[in-house]
Amino acid sequence: MWQEAIEVRRDITATILRKKARGEKDGRVVLRLLGISHILEGMERDPAARAVGMTRQTLCDWVHRYNEDGIEGLKNKAKGRPKRALTPEQEQEIVTLVTTVPNGTLVRWRCVDIQAEIEKRFKVVVHESTIGKWLRRMGFRRISVRPLHPEADVEAQEAFKKTSQPRSPKSCPTTAKTSSSSSGSKTRLGLDKKAR
Repeated sequence: MWQEAIEVRRDITATILRKKARGEKDGRVVLRLLGISHILEGMERDPAARAVGMTRQTLCDWVHRYNEDGIEGLKNKAKGRPKRALTPEQEQEIVTLVTTVPNGTLVRWRCVDIQAEIEKRFKVVVHESTIGKWLRRMGFRRISVRPLHPEADVEAQEAFKKTSQPRSPKSCPTTAKTSSSSSGSKTRLGLDKKAR
């Protein structure tokens, strides 16, 4: 058994709704405007919904939105950006963390290490790839070469470079290259028909 159809507000006429539909760029909003204008002109709910490619229930939902908010209620609501997982203060703490030398065996901070640190400090769990996006947004770039190890002896490395034997140049081949025949492909003995 069908519920009694909800009454559509009548402060805007069907003619005005059709005019608004002609100027609307969003095709979905146009269909909603036309569906409601059909109802205002006296069309039954089922044919009105079918005429604009909706179900009766969908058109009924848009009637509710139209009754509450008018034509603006027929537009899709902006979703907006999701709320950030960290506060600006927490993000600043991560910037400070990344710019300091890590303790222990780490040479530099990796995304997985920062991920574990964020979970430990702020109880926020995010994917490793998200950490990379955050770091790029904070102005950090990927390091492609290995950084200097904190315990490396630079003087010993330079002394080693000076006392090492230079690499010997590649020896040149002594035999001259034989030139290939310019008369075409090689021939085999015994294939000449005239030699019979």
